[in-house]
Amino acid sequence: MPSRRFDQARPFLLLGAVFLAWLFLPTAVKRFARLSFYEFQAPADVAASYVRDLQDFWAQRTRTNAELVAAARDLQRVNASYELRLQEDARLRAEIRRLETLLRLPSFAEFRSEPARVVRRDFGAWWQRMIVRKGGNHGVRVGSPVIFVGGLVGRVSEVRANTSVVELIGSPGVRLAASFEGDDRPVSFQGGINPPMRPAEAAIEFVPLDVFATLAAPRRLVTSGIGGVYPPGLAVGEVVQLEPSTDGLFKTGRARLDPRLGQLSEVTILVPLSPDFPASEAGAP
Repeated sequence: MPSRRFDQARPFLLLGAVFLAWLFLPTAVKRFARLSFYEFQAPADVAASYVRDLQDFWAQRTRTNAELVAAARDLQRVNASYELRLQEDARLRAEIRRLETLLRLPSFAEFRSEPARVVRRDFGAWWQRMIVRKGGNHGVRVGSPVIFVGGLVGRVSEVRANTSVVELIGSPGVRLAASFEGDDRPVSFQGGINPPMRPAEAAIEFVPLDVFATLAAPRRLVTSGIGGVYPPGLAVGEVVQLEPSTDGLFKTGRARLDPRLGQLSEVTILVPLSPDFPASEAGAP
């Protein structure tokens, strides 16, 4: 009878022994084991991503000629629009450089664009993150901003050899200085606890009392550029609710994030060119 009880409790005893051994292991050994596990798992995730891309390719091959002609026509229109925007962007950049030289102003920190394919999404109540197919071998750095066509996606929180972990702006660990469009006064933006299958939201603090926003008349929120981590003017979300704070000096509220953040298949990482990029500040909650 005691032997039978021992056999039943053996899995729990082994689990407890492993747990105690893990507690007393040196930190360097734990870090090495963690990184080794991620690097071993990364090829499987990347391979699955390439298989999905291949499936999409063959799915497109089943389209009719009429559908392909219509898609090519729409793509041509989009390309023409982008060419005009690129010309306008080049003109504005030249004007900025001229004014900086004329007024002897320091240049803003510049970034290098690194497009990356999304490998896997990991959304929970306490975090919102994704893994992309670019890492340290491509020059990606911790704290690098990540954007898409709709604005800011988040920041790089972990960098591995060929993959990186991107923490989305809806995650509680992301906090940044933002401002309302057309108003340069900074406010505090922080992600919140967002259960799965629900629209992601964030908390807004230190909003001036003369700013108003409702669900019927939302206010657009953009990055302020304070701190040098995120470029200014990137769309963050829409503020749909504001109410006076407990001290009565400011307002607090909530911002509604872009629903496309949970469906992204490709993003762009802004790799900083400056060696003094404040990665530690970007990684701080």
